[in-house]
Amino acid sequence: MGDTNKKKITLSELYPVIRERLDKGGTVELPITGTSMLPLLVWGRDSVDITKTETPKNGDIIFYRRDNGQFVLHRIIGENENGFILCGDNQWQKEYGIKPNNIIAVVTAINRNGKKFDTDNKIYRLYSFTWVKILPIRKYLLILMRKVKKLFGAKK
Repeated sequence: MGDTNKKKITLSELYPVIRERLDKGGTVELPITGTSMLPLLVWGRDSVDITKTETPKNGDIIFYRRDNGQFVLHRIIGENENGFILCGDNQWQKEYGIKPNNIIAVVTAINRNGKKFDTDNKIYRLYSFTWVKILPIRKYLLILMRKVKKLFGAKK
């Protein structure tokens, strides 16, 4: 029997509360939804801690809002005169023109299976650096990873 007192609310409805907490210097934990940040972040397994920042840098995962209102977590892979260049870890199409005013916060920790991994951890920074650098071949690597997973996927 389901809990009739539960109400699903959207991120847009929660945004004012998130913004207030971040503006006061706090941290907010967000569950992962979607697949754009695989293999690092898995929907239903992981969450991230976000904190407001004035100076996001290359390799950071940022929480931002597109001009169409959509909230997204993607990695900064560069910057040009039009703004930041972003890409999800499970993608190879770059997103251009993300302005500082679109950026809400930066991911400061990843929460997985009861453990917290700070994004200033050396192993994480190496992963981040490597994942950004392989962008030219990422499409082929991701296709290969999917085929291997399908071939050797979990047995029931």
